[in-house]
Amino acid sequence: MIAFLFPGQGSQTVGMGKGFHDASPGARAVFEEANAALGFDLARLMFDGPEAELALTANTQPAVLTASVAAARACDERGLRPALAAGHSLGEYSALVVAGALRFADAVRVVRKRGEFMQDAVPIGTGAMAAIMGLALSAVEQVCVEAARGEVVEIANVNSELQIVIAGHRAAVERAVALAADRGGKKSVLLPVSAPFHCSLMVPAAERLAKELAAVGVATPAIPIVRNADAGVTRAAAEVTPFLLRQVASPVRWTDCMRRLAAEGATTFVEVGPGRVLTALVKRIAEGVRGLSIEDPAGLEKALAAVALPSEASR
Repeated sequence: MIAFLFPGQGSQTVGMGKGFHDASPGARAVFEEANAALGFDLARLMFDGPEAELALTANTQPAVLTASVAAARACDERGLRPALAAGHSLGEYSALVVAGALRFADAVRVVRKRGEFMQDAVPIGTGAMAAIMGLALSAVEQVCVEAARGEVVEIANVNSELQIVIAGHRAAVERAVALAADRGGKKSVLLPVSAPFHCSLMVPAAERLAKELAAVGVATPAIPIVRNADAGVTRAAAEVTPFLLRQVASPVRWTDCMRRLAAEGATTFVEVGPGRVLTALVKRIAEGVRGLSIEDPAGLEKALAAVALPSEASR
């Protein structure tokens, strides 16, 4: 059974999606729809940069969504379709679009606002995120408790058993990084992000996002979507918006999400969109599964061969 995985913010690179734009009519239509929905040339920014502008959260989020949905559209043209899906943070929107729960034009507008709201929630420079390597979740949770000292530092992403991201006030995050090193963490590094995502400092962003999502039509997803906030499965339209709102200020429970997909029957995990981070993670989390990545037409051909669907060369 095939599960699609969709990347989040941080996977962006200048040039992403151009191969699919040039090779796939369906993908090209996604880029055109994004430009029309946003009222500016997002595709040009994605293909040509500058990198600093693409890295702005309000641009990154619609760009990664667009690249991912375009890649999925190219997959669909070739008969590669998921039975299940999940997305990392922003990627949950990509999953819901591909499942038909959200219209792409609505999603691309909403995630641009989401990026703005998340950036505005905490003044630049006062928040931070860090990756803690080599410590178990319980140990990182204890480090956060001790490092807080009246400030916020919390679990933001559980990417694998020994790769955990924390977020909060910069000073508290820095104290946690130092403590983690003292407790035997192999490597703890501050991340180059502009805001402390997925912690309680994002509550104001969730409140603003609620108004945007309230105006968006939602449908029952055609396939089950495993969601970030609790690793539960969204099967009904009524579940979409509440969990997208909860996700903003809650940890991304990615390890649990991958285990849930495997429990639901997924055996082939296909990362669709820019980057290969999720493919590497799934191989650490779920035993006996296959991980593939599709970020360009060459990756699609390899994936088609791996799952025994006809490749372009054999058509």
